[in-house]
Amino acid sequence: MQLGTVMIYAKDLPLMAAFYEQTLGLPAIAETRTEHWVELRAGAVKIALHAIPAQIAAEIKITSPPEAREQTPLKLLFAVPDVAAEAARLKALGVTIFERPWGGCDAMDPEGNIFGLVTQL
Repeated sequence: MQLGTVMIYAKDLPLMAAFYEQTLGLPAIAETRTEHWVELRAGAVKIALHAIPAQIAAEIKITSPPEAREQTPLKLLFAVPDVAAEAARLKALGVTIFERPWGGCDAMDPEGNIFGLVTQL
């Protein structure tokens, strides 16, 4: 068994797609893109952004800036050559960065999902 795709439900699909494509630099897969679905290449795994149906999305409140969703049971970890440099780059772009007391570095997407930065081996 191999992990092929991780899916994130998105209230604002265009905003989330722009963040993952432009800010994080993940290339979108044009041939699978629809009004409600965007797939991005993230190494050997794809990230799929799936639009939450409008009637459900209308009930979801996302503040500005968003509240961190720290209690979710899953977190994406992105391997980068230099964690400090990538954190500084993202912070300069306005991304919220969390320096953890144990030495970890996390960041937050526009809907409050927390992701980690780890050293690429």
